[in-house]
Amino acid sequence: MPPPEQIHPALWRGTQLARAARAAVPTGYPELARELPGGGWPAGALNELLLPRAGIGEMRLLRPALRGLGQEGSIVLVQPPCVPHIAAWTSWGLDPARLLWVNPARPADALWAAEQILKNGGCAALLCWLPQARPESLRRLHLAAQAGATLFFCLRPARAVAQASPAPLRLALAPAGDGLRVDIVKRRGPVCSHSLFIALEGSSTPSRETPHLTPIDTPHPAHDLVSNTHATLDRHSPAEAGAGRPASAVAA
Repeated sequence: MPPPEQIHPALWRGTQLARAARAAVPTGYPELARELPGGGWPAGALNELLLPRAGIGEMRLLRPALRGLGQEGSIVLVQPPCVPHIAAWTSWGLDPARLLWVNPARPADALWAAEQILKNGGCAALLCWLPQARPESLRRLHLAAQAGATLFFCLRPARAVAQASPAPLRLALAPAGDGLRVDIVKRRGPVCSHSLFIALEGSSTPSRETPHLTPIDTPHPAHDLVSNTHATLDRHSPAEAGAGRPASAVAA
């Protein structure tokens, strides 16, 4: 009998990590890569990061992946909890001209903007902060992501861990010294019963507590952000086969 993945790419043995349908984006952290199907972040899919609060190091966790995307395509931030810290992004080797900030007036607009960005397919990465999201809304985003190759992360509160989600990959993050404790809540493969400790690079990189902060209602140069009027860019369970006001700077 042929291996399950040869029968259908959505099948895998319960004791093994699933084979990625497309090349994964390197995480930059070998200890994390070993636990992920394909050895990296899945592109063209919904990836969830569950956080107790913003600014615990989640952006530094994603920095190697964002930096490794090449120079083509924008990196879009939808509804971040704080203003993008352009100086920090520049110090990380990321071109600020590629950074687009979408600050919608309503949560529903954030979902709509994220879906349109994914359908457009012209962005290298999309990071969307969703304090509240219904499973059907997440499924729409996942389906839109599957139509392209955008590296897509949805950042949600830690309490959402108990809610149903179509995301093939869900990670619960918690601060731990100079790094993060990562619990793999869901992946295409066997249950991961142990926590990972990720030592983040550049622990001295400006975080959300950095003194030089810009209020969110202060005008920015057009190349630093895009307003909501320009948004139309058109523990532990195995994965299913099918499936306030911002106050400081995003540089954690």
